[in-house]
Amino acid sequence: MMVSYFLLRLAPGDPTRSSIMDDNAAASQLSSEKGALGGNIALRKKLHLDKPVYIGFFYWFKGVVLHADFGSSASIDPGRPVVDIIMERLPVTVKLNFFAVCIIYILAIPLGVYSSIYPDTVFDRSTTFVLFFLYSLPGMWVALLLQAYLCKGGLYPIFPLAGLTPENPESLTSWQLLWQTAKHYVLPVICLSYAGFAGISRFARSSMLEVVNKEYIRMARAKGLPEHVVIFKHALRNGMITLITLFAGLLPGLVAGSIIVEYVFNIPGMGSLSLLSLNSRDYPVQMALFCFGGALTLCGILLADILYVAVDPRIKFAKQ
Repeated sequence: MMVSYFLLRLAPGDPTRSSIMDDNAAASQLSSEKGALGGNIALRKKLHLDKPVYIGFFYWFKGVVLHADFGSSASIDPGRPVVDIIMERLPVTVKLNFFAVCIIYILAIPLGVYSSIYPDTVFDRSTTFVLFFLYSLPGMWVALLLQAYLCKGGLYPIFPLAGLTPENPESLTSWQLLWQTAKHYVLPVICLSYAGFAGISRFARSSMLEVVNKEYIRMARAKGLPEHVVIFKHALRNGMITLITLFAGLLPGLVAGSIIVEYVFNIPGMGSLSLLSLNSRDYPVQMALFCFGGALTLCGILLADILYVAVDPRIKFAKQ
């Protein structure tokens, strides 16, 4: 957090010289330069921008640790607590990433296991080519391409162009509302999940290939166990260790990828908030988002450590 704060302060610009300014603020500045100057001075004092960088970080860190106070927004929604702004947008990003993670693991693990059981077949080689091709596609390009072809106003107007809620929901029945809402989620979730699905499936294949050649797998087959028992009870459990390790970095990676997806599809989530706070140099919001990303990374690592116990019988928290 200290490095993040120092880099923010050392970068050109600050909230008092933001690149984003609405018409009312611009008119107010043009009509009353003295008042605007006084407001800028007050804002600089409030954010401790008039003090050295290390002093400003000390005051910010003190407020967070002692009072759990991340401050209030400087430019996005002036005066509003940062926590309220984040909690308003957090559920949107959580829903998107929840569906993306489910799709990634539900599709990637069976595909990786099947490719490891039948390596070097036509199916394995063709899926390898397709998945590496998907993994190499830029997210921004895929999102714009899907909009151009599959959204309203495109070649095949199947899905909505932007947002996550249908227009005029009060005029729809419950099933219609559910169907229209699901259509809003399809393309953003695809954009969030296709690269992770391609990568996880290849890791699943490589880890399973390593496991199925172990001595205990050959012993299980020699004992006459059915193939599905050998694969799903003995091999897959140890092959999951690599996938659990990758899960620790998947959550923050998806949140970071939400910036592009939410920007293209005009979704009011954490990603669009990150981009908006960066453009407006809203230091309190940016620092709170950095804290959230760091906490999410640590939670992913902790969850991975706990899941190791479920898949690896050699790992125990209790003393033997």
